[in-house]
Parts: sequence; C-alpha cells; structure tokens
Amino acid sequence: MTANEIRVHNFNAGPAALPLEVLQRAQAELTNFNGTGMSMLEMSHRSPEYEVVHNEAKTLLKELLALPEGYEVLFLQGGASLQFAMIPMNFLPQGKKAAFAMTGVWAEKAYEEAAKMGAVMIAASAKENNYSRIPSIQDLAYDDDCAYLHVTSNNTIFGTQWREFPETGKVPLIADMSSDILSQPFDASKFSLIYAGAQKNLGPAGVTVVIVRKELLDTANKNLPTMLRYQTYAKDNSLYNTPPTFSIYLVNLVLNWIKAQGGLAAVQLQNQRKAAAIYEAIDNSNGFYIGHADKDSRSLMNITFRLADTGLEKKFLQIAKQANFVGLAGHRLVGGCRASAYNAVPYQSCLALKELMEKFQKENA
Repeated sequence: MTANEIRVHNFNAGPAALPLEVLQRAQAELTNFNGTGMSMLEMSHRSPEYEVVHNEAKTLLKELLALPEGYEVLFLQGGASLQFAMIPMNFLPQGKKAAFAMTGVWAEKAYEEAAKMGAVMIAASAKENNYSRIPSIQDLAYDDDCAYLHVTSNNTIFGTQWREFPETGKVPLIADMSSDILSQPFDASKFSLIYAGAQKNLGPAGVTVVIVRKELLDTANKNLPTMLRYQTYAKDNSLYNTPPTFSIYLVNLVLNWIKAQGGLAAVQLQNQRKAAAIYEAIDNSNGFYIGHADKDSRSLMNITFRLADTGLEKKFLQIAKQANFVGLAGHRLVGGCRASAYNAVPYQSCLALKELMEKFQKENA
C-alpha cells in the first residue's frame, strides 16, 4: 500500500468519514458520469441526467425513513446554522412562543437565533449538569399553544442522544438531526420538520436536508425574502436556483449505500456494536478514562471522555495521531477526547481505538 492509499481511522466530528465504496464510485464517475462525457461537477442542474439523481435522493430518503405521505424533502444550503434562523422566520408568528429543550451548544444556538425573531421559552434544560444527560420527556414543560417544540436529537459536543421523542399533540415537533439522522430507526411521523447538515451521516458538507410536513409548510410566513422561504424550495423541487449538485449526488450515493447495508435497522446494529467497543474501554478502565455522558443518555455517534489524569490527554492524542487516528480531540469548548463513530466509520476503526485505549492505560496507569 502506498502513502496515497493509506486510510486513517477517521473519527472527525464533521466533515466526517464517508463510506469507502461511495468515494470509489464517485472517483470512477468523476470525469464521465453515466456516459455523458461530463463530470457531475460540470453538469447543468436542469439536465435530465442530474434530475434523476436529485429525485432518487429524495425518494430514497423517504423510503429509508418510512415517511408517510404529506412531507416535502428539500435540499438547501447554509448548514444547520441557517436553519436556526429560517425556522423561526417561517414558523414563529407574533403572539406565539417557540419552546426549546436545551441539551447542548447547538440547542443554545437555535434558541438564541429564534429569540431574535420572536418569543421563546425553555421547555427543559440539562445545562446545570454540563449537558451530561438528556432531560426526561416528563421534564418537558411548554405552552399548549406553542408555535413548535425544538429538540436536538444528538449532541456532538457533549455526546448525548435522545432515546425516545415526546408526543407533542398539536404542537409541531421540530428536530435538528444533523449528527444522527439515518443512524437508527425512529418514528419520523412524529415530526413536523427535521433538518440535518449532511456532513456527518448523509454526505459531504455543502447541502442541508430539510424534511417538512406540508401542513406546517402551509402556515409559513409569506413575507420573507425569496431564498429564506421554504415554499420557494418546495414549489420548485429545490431547483429554484442552482443547488449544490455534487453534494446531492454524493448524498444519493450514501443513501444507496445505507439501503445496501440493510437499511436503518442493520445500520443501528452496527452502530451499537461500534459504540459498545469504545464504551467498554471506558467502563472497564477503573476510572482511568471518564465518560462525560450519563450512561442512559450516551450517544452512539459521539463518544466523549476524559482521562482522569488530564496531563496524559495530550500524550494520548499524540500517540493516537502517530497510529493514524484522526479527529479524537474533544471540541474546543469542552476539551478532553471525542470519537465520532458515524455510519461510515468501520467497526475495525472502533475496535482499533479500543485496543489503543487499553494499551495506553496499561502503559501509563
């Protein structure tokens, strides 16, 4: 194997690992997509060849999520960060409040953006515990006439994840699923709107997927700039202007890859196996490694931990880097270590990390 062929153990939090099979297919099609004599990078977004890819991605996403009728799938840009503002701009009318479950930094950012647009309230918060847990559904308290309840399904920085989602009745449930969408089965019909930046489980950076119930879409604020209205994208099949075509093409390849794995149930089993290997190294370390998240709130996607001897963290990360591990440093806001084991991260990489952690403990305890 040459230097150019080496594949590292990629635990980056995002942009993150993509399936090797997807990268290889994109490489094979890079200069001549489907016999067109053009790269997807060069192709018109109005061409019939691109339209097939675009629509297949929408269809596959609906299929994998078992979406019922009545939803639109949209491809936008601007990441989840733009959605923090677009959602209240479209769906937070005067006289209503938006409620937020505060479970980490991204929930805080969504709350802060909504507060610039209208009235907001906190339905529950885990901040006093340094976001080490997910509030119980019974802890959620919000007005019955709220414009919506917003949750962040998985918290990349703190390594916590919702195990179940609330029944909200007439209050629309909205979720930022950027870091765990398509990682396990869930009842998508509970949600009025789901959004996700693609660069963790769906594909590369550059495209944001929005899944929105048509009933909610019909209530959207119409007095907004064109590009900030969800109706603009729904009306024109996300082709009002030039979408991020190559990113959507790669999303389509990833969705096909997930389907080939056996769908979300099969992917979940693999994700559970991967996370269990790393958590086992933490739990069996007799306190050498300390997990951040409470056990009943632990994320399958982002495993966060510190070393009891914080002076050893820099040494551990350096040794990991030398052993071709990438992305294990914790977020700059909290430090420590973080292994992001998204769908495309192989089990072998998680097992290799477990072995590295056990070896490092043996040599440094």
